[in-house]
Amino acid sequence: MTFAELVSRARGLAEDGRRAVLGIAGPPAAGKTTLAIELVGALSADPPPGFGADWVAHVPMDGFHLADVELDRLGLRDRKGAPDTFDAYGYAALLRRLIEDRDEMIYAPGFERTLEQPIAGSIPVPRSTRLIVTEGNYLLLDEPRWRPVRELLTEVWYAELDGAERLRRLIERHVRFGKPREAAVAWATGTDERNAELIVPTRERADLIVGVLSPS
Repeated sequence: MTFAELVSRARGLAEDGRRAVLGIAGPPAAGKTTLAIELVGALSADPPPGFGADWVAHVPMDGFHLADVELDRLGLRDRKGAPDTFDAYGYAALLRRLIEDRDEMIYAPGFERTLEQPIAGSIPVPRSTRLIVTEGNYLLLDEPRWRPVRELLTEVWYAELDGAERLRRLIERHVRFGKPREAAVAWATGTDERNAELIVPTRERADLIVGVLSPS
């Protein structure tokens, strides 16, 4: 599909006026965040009649990373990014609250990559928002703590990228945010790769597979 077709498909999820949540899943560095940001940018620039740019919002799953202090307490710091290092139940609770559409303003947590820490209350979602785009590794994971997430999403797309290119981008991302190259390679081929092995089989549960985008 072209990017324009993806924008149209996303817009259609909320065409009846009810709040909808589009999920974008996939392994680390497959392009989830880039796709989400580009979608939200295109959709906010062309809102439906009667709505403003805030009719769409980006609420990433990464805001539900457990803080390093809690990972240290649990002995999970060396597995940061694995499924059990997130507050999956809290993420599902936020999605549920967004879908209920009762509050004038909801603040969601974000994630600061330079700090590698979640930041509470950093993403405003006003009542006028009709489409939420959320992205993260484990939206389709069939495990008890993650299963409720899939049930709350209107549609889920799976971002897919060639394995060698994905690994290259992942290493470069770790380096860009402060890891020495040797440590970046070790983390990408170790912890990140073990997580990817859990995520890749979940593509079968997606509504749409998104690879390298065609020009609009």
